[in-house]
Amino acid sequence: MKKFILALSLTLATSLFLSAQTTAVDDYKKGEVYVGYSNGQIDTGIDTGNSAVDFFQDRENFNGFNVSGVYNVSRYVGIKGDFSGTYNRKRFTGEVGSPGGPSIVSVKNSNSLYNFLGGVQVKNNSNSGRFKPFAHALVGGAHARAKISDYTCSPTVTCPVPSFPDDTFSETGFAGAFGGGIDIRLNKKIQIRVIQLDYNPVRIDGSTQNNVRIGAGIVF
Repeated sequence: MKKFILALSLTLATSLFLSAQTTAVDDYKKGEVYVGYSNGQIDTGIDTGNSAVDFFQDRENFNGFNVSGVYNVSRYVGIKGDFSGTYNRKRFTGEVGSPGGPSIVSVKNSNSLYNFLGGVQVKNNSNSGRFKPFAHALVGGAHARAKISDYTCSPTVTCPVPSFPDDTFSETGFAGAFGGGIDIRLNKKIQIRVIQLDYNPVRIDGSTQNNVRIGAGIVF
């Protein structure tokens, strides 16, 4: 009986020790999914100065979405997949000279930029604490598309014939996202991403766009 009680005591003590150890090691979020708004400040290649105002003036404003998923291999390190799409639409109107006289030409330009990236995220994924800063380094590809459509001209008698009245141009190349942000933990399942800021270089058609990607949303 004494041997049985001793063995049972040792078994219970070992179980409690292993349980405590497992809790300490495994008490972190194993994965997360982010869904949010994404703003792209897309490099136009123009450089008018070094001030913050010049920085945004030299870029086109794109708006869209960003989704990502992370599998955490430890409390602090996760493997991340990231996809974003941002869009910009403008109408250009101007006067064009022709043999028959000047004409007012208008054309719609629709642009989109997609990033499909993967890499590593560093973050304290414990199920405690409110503020959760993170950093990530992601590489992959980007797909840019531009569509010209809805060509109008007046007066029609002097209108030039457009070289491409309705056409789509697209390119695919290298991309990356290097940055991070801050999440605020609401409970065990939901966090609010108050800010995400990335340097988003895109290499397409022999040139590099030094883009910036800004976002906010919800982490599940």
